[in-house]
Amino acid sequence: MSSASSKATMQDTAEISQGSEGEEYISGSEEPHPGGGDEDGVTEASQPSPSKRQHKTRSKVAKALNKIRGKEIPQSIRIPPGDPDAIRAVLEQLRIMDVLEGKAGVAGRGGKATDGHKVDFITKRYSSSLPFPGEEPSSEDGYIEPAKAIEDGRREPYPLPKDFEWSILDVDDSKQIKEVYDLLSLNYVEDDSAAFRFQYSAEFLEWTLKSPGYFKEWHVGVRVSSNKKLVAFISGVPTTLRVRGNVFRASEINFLCVHKKLRSKRLAPVLIKEVTRQVHLQGISRAIDTVGAVLPTPVSTCRYYHRPLNIPKLVNVEFTCVPRNMTLARMIREYKTDATPRLPGLREMEEKDIPRVADLFAQYMQRFNLAPIMTVDEIRHLFLGGRGDVEQPCEKYRRPKQVLWAHVVEDPGKHRVTDFFSFYSLPFTIINRPRPNLLEAAYLFYYASDVAFKLRLDESNKLKTRLVHLIGDALIIANQANFDVFNAVTLMDNVTVLDDFEGLFGAGDSLLNLYLYNWRTAPLAGVNAIGDVEAGRGVGVVMV
Repeated sequence: MSSASSKATMQDTAEISQGSEGEEYISGSEEPHPGGGDEDGVTEASQPSPSKRQHKTRSKVAKALNKIRGKEIPQSIRIPPGDPDAIRAVLEQLRIMDVLEGKAGVAGRGGKATDGHKVDFITKRYSSSLPFPGEEPSSEDGYIEPAKAIEDGRREPYPLPKDFEWSILDVDDSKQIKEVYDLLSLNYVEDDSAAFRFQYSAEFLEWTLKSPGYFKEWHVGVRVSSNKKLVAFISGVPTTLRVRGNVFRASEINFLCVHKKLRSKRLAPVLIKEVTRQVHLQGISRAIDTVGAVLPTPVSTCRYYHRPLNIPKLVNVEFTCVPRNMTLARMIREYKTDATPRLPGLREMEEKDIPRVADLFAQYMQRFNLAPIMTVDEIRHLFLGGRGDVEQPCEKYRRPKQVLWAHVVEDPGKHRVTDFFSFYSLPFTIINRPRPNLLEAAYLFYYASDVAFKLRLDESNKLKTRLVHLIGDALIIANQANFDVFNAVTLMDNVTVLDDFEGLFGAGDSLLNLYLYNWRTAPLAGVNAIGDVEAGRGVGVVMV
């Protein structure tokens, strides 16, 4: 990254799939481990002895290296702890592959890591049975498998292993939302060093899962039959996508999570099959998802960037460090933001702005090869639905239960909205730390400026300058709202903009791979330019 002081200490490791290549999943064939359960009624998976585990790990490393040498990219690799020679061998092989070209996904702090709940999903023996693009890049757009008629869809749920049962989660029920929150809080994505874990709040889940036209059947859970404890979850929400010149309905898949003690039960594949079945029953046969790991084949790969805000706290929790040639005081001065936003006419987005914002959004998304198409109601929910308790006063740009910040710039003379920007809150739990135990992270969301519609070819820098001002004010607001770090991904116009912040936005170690289910298309520019499309400009979809 361009500034060592803003680089998070991330580890370039990824999980290796559980089980041997020849292993087949048979629904209902797995028996619970005979060992004792915990107070929640969740049974731990059996663990091999240290000697067997070490032998198995070395075998997996050797196997992965053989695949790399044979030009076959393994899905992921676990670097064995305490074995420096094996670590060096793996990293050297990875270095000469295409990781830096976006063809491999490496997760770290600030990104969606390859955690245990994703491992089952990314196994080749399972992903090969799903209609994802093959390993060769596609040269034309279209279905991978023909769309199924609704009447041809499977009506019965897929069988689960013994002692588990399906549950459709009612997101209008605060008790059930809390169950999802509790499951994710303790078992969802961690960084590779197990120091940080995403902390999705109940308000965040309501905002993301209750978009207009959502189907409650797409919020799929698994419970322990005996005590009804929620131990696994996956969600889908409907969306409309434009991929180059093609427009279609799709489902946005998210929050795939399995209780840590049940990862050996192979619940993740059957969860995916079940939510796919529910989606098909609504006449939708395509989906979009993001994963930190590599499947054949992502349509785009993006990189996370980080802009530190609260330097003392980030150093204290070891999210970043003070470079050798710099003191903490100097580092704080370099990353200091202004006290108030600079753009005249900047204010919080309101209901009256929604028609104009919807128009700006629709026009701006035309700049990108992959983009969402949204109705006015969807725009309203997207930018106003996460504002928190609007009856409470907003102090220091933050109100209770707020998860989404959206601001517009109104031309003072014409009283017309010319720009908007937004960011959302997704904090991290700092694991095994008493205080501070929460890292407040803001993520750049959607933005637009009418400068993009007025440009001639020789005036492209005007848009870049305008976006730098918009995102600069977003940083100021985030800092005043007591966020610790501001994150962004290399999509939309972010790449050229983030590079203009004097090195204060640092490239992280996290890569995020984007997949389309049952739709093939040529690769889209993400972390790197593709053809005459600039880096980032291929992707206009921001997934939370």
